[in-house]
Amino acid sequence: MSTISLAGKTALVTGGGTGIGKAIAVEFAKNGAKVIVNYNASKANAEEVVSEIKALGGEAIALQADLTKEEEVKALVEECVKFGGTIDILVNNAGTLVQRCPIDQMDLSLYNKIMDVNMTSTFLVTKHVIPVMKKTGGRIINMSSVAAHNGGGPGAVIYATSKAAVATFTKGLAKELAPYNILVNAIAPGVITTRFHDQYTSAEARENFKKSIPLGREGAPEEVAGAAMLLATRYGSYITGEMIEVNGGMYMD
Repeated sequence: MSTISLAGKTALVTGGGTGIGKAIAVEFAKNGAKVIVNYNASKANAEEVVSEIKALGGEAIALQADLTKEEEVKALVEECVKFGGTIDILVNNAGTLVQRCPIDQMDLSLYNKIMDVNMTSTFLVTKHVIPVMKKTGGRIINMSSVAAHNGGGPGAVIYATSKAAVATFTKGLAKELAPYNILVNAIAPGVITTRFHDQYTSAEARENFKKSIPLGREGAPEEVAGAAMLLATRYGSYITGEMIEVNGGMYMD
C-alpha cells in the first residue's frame, strides 16, 4: 500500500488548466488532495481538469483570477479557503514567455508584462496565502526554469531574469517562513512537452535542444508533477530553500 498521501490537504495550483499545472493538479488529486485549479483565460481547459479529477473520484474547483491584480488575488484566496477550509499547498505555476524579443527591441510595457506574469504573480499569491498557512504550516512550490541558470534561449532574456528572480525569492522566503513550518521550494523544468514550446519554440530549435539533453528527449509534464509530489508530501518534510532540476541532464548544478 502506498504511503504517499495528500489526504486531508487542500492545494491551490495557479495556471492549472494546461501543461505542467494540469499534471500537478491531477497528480495531487489522485493522491487525495482537494484541488483548486486557477486560470486566467483558459476557462474551458480548467473546467476539463476539474471534470477529470471528479471522474477519478477527487474534489476540485476551477477559479478565475488575473494574478497580476492584487484585488483578484485576495478574492481568489478567500474563495479557496471557502472551498477547502485552508490552503496547505500552494503551487505558483502561472507564467509564460509572453513573446521572444531582443533587449534592444523591447519596450518597457513588454518588460513589465513578462515580469508581472512570472514574478509579480508569484509574489502576490504567496503574500495572500501566507496568513492562511501561518495557522497550520504548509508547502509553497514555485515554478522557476532552467533558463534561470543559462539565461534562456533567443529573445528570452527577461523571461530568464524573471525565473531567476523566482529562484532567489524562493530561498529568501524559505528562511523567512521556516519558523512557521512553511517549507518553500522551487522546481526548474527544462524542455517539457507543453503548448509553451509549441507556441514559442520552432521545431528546429526543439531538435537542437534534444541534442543537448543527455536523456535525448523532452520531458513530460507528469515528470515535473512527480517532483511537486516529493515537495508536497511527508517525504519533503526536511527540504526547504531548494530548487529541483527536472531537465533530463540539460543542466547539472
